[in-house]
Amino acid sequence: MTQEKTPRGQLSIRNVIKVYDPDGASVLAVNDCSMEVAAGEFCVLVGPSGCGKTTLLNAIAGFHGISGGEIYLDGELLCTAQKTPSPGSDRIVVFQLGALFPWFTVLDNVTFGPVTQGKMSKKDAEEKAHYMMGQMGLKNIAHNYPSEISSGMRRRVEIARAMMNDPRVLLLDEPFRAMDALTKTVVHQFLLEVYDRNKTTVFFITHDLDEAIFLGSKVYIMTTRPATIKKVLDVNIPRPRDYRVLATPDYQRLKDECIAAVHEEAVKAFKAGEREM
Repeated sequence: MTQEKTPRGQLSIRNVIKVYDPDGASVLAVNDCSMEVAAGEFCVLVGPSGCGKTTLLNAIAGFHGISGGEIYLDGELLCTAQKTPSPGSDRIVVFQLGALFPWFTVLDNVTFGPVTQGKMSKKDAEEKAHYMMGQMGLKNIAHNYPSEISSGMRRRVEIARAMMNDPRVLLLDEPFRAMDALTKTVVHQFLLEVYDRNKTTVFFITHDLDEAIFLGSKVYIMTTRPATIKKVLDVNIPRPRDYRVLATPDYQRLKDECIAAVHEEAVKAFKAGEREM
C-alpha cells in the first residue's frame, strides 16, 4: 500500500511590506499584507495589474527581498527584510512567457534540473519524466523539440518539469494568459489532475476570474497598490472538478462576489493611474 505523503508547502505571509527604490522614488508596492496558505492548498491571487501579486511570488521564490514583515515556509523563516532566500528546487516558478530550452528535446528539458543538480541519475530521471509527462498527456512527444509542439503542450511540459523536483510550492505567474480559451480548458484540466494526484501547494497568479474560481481552493483578492488582502473567497466546489461546475449556482455566486470586489479595486487603480499621468 502506498503511504500518503505528509502535506508540505504551508506558507505564512505576515505583515509583508515591499518598497521599490527606497532611496529614490520609494514606491510602496505591498503594505502590511498577510495571508495563510495551508499545505496542499491551491491558492489563487487576483487583483488589478501592478497591484503587487508578482511581488509576493518573487519574494517567495527568492528573486528579491522584502522591506518588512516575514514569510515562513512549513514553519521555517524564509524571508525578512534582513534575509532573502536563494531560489531553490523546493519553490519552482512557471512563468507566463515560458522558459524551455529550444535546443533540448522535451524529455531533455524535463530531466535537465534533477540530472544537472546530481539529484537523480539520467535513467531514474527519464523514468520519472515519462511518468510526469503521462500525467500531463504528453507521452508521445518526448523526442520533439519545443518549436514542434503547441503552446498548450509547451506549458504542460513546463509544469511536468517543475513537478520533477517534487517542490513544496509550485509558483505560477499567469502561465496561461496568452492562450486562447479552448487551449486553456485543456491545460486547466491536466493541471487539476496533477494537483489532485500530488496535492502540491500551488501559488497561482491570474487576471482571469473564471480560471481563479475553477482552479482554486481559495481566491485571495488584492487591493490596488499598495497591495494588501481585501477579501478571501473559499471555493467550496468539490474535487475532482470539470467544466460542468461552471453552470452551477455555487460557481456563479462565487464569480459574482469576485467580480464585485475586483471591479472596485480596478476602478481605484484606473483613477490612480490618471492622477499619476
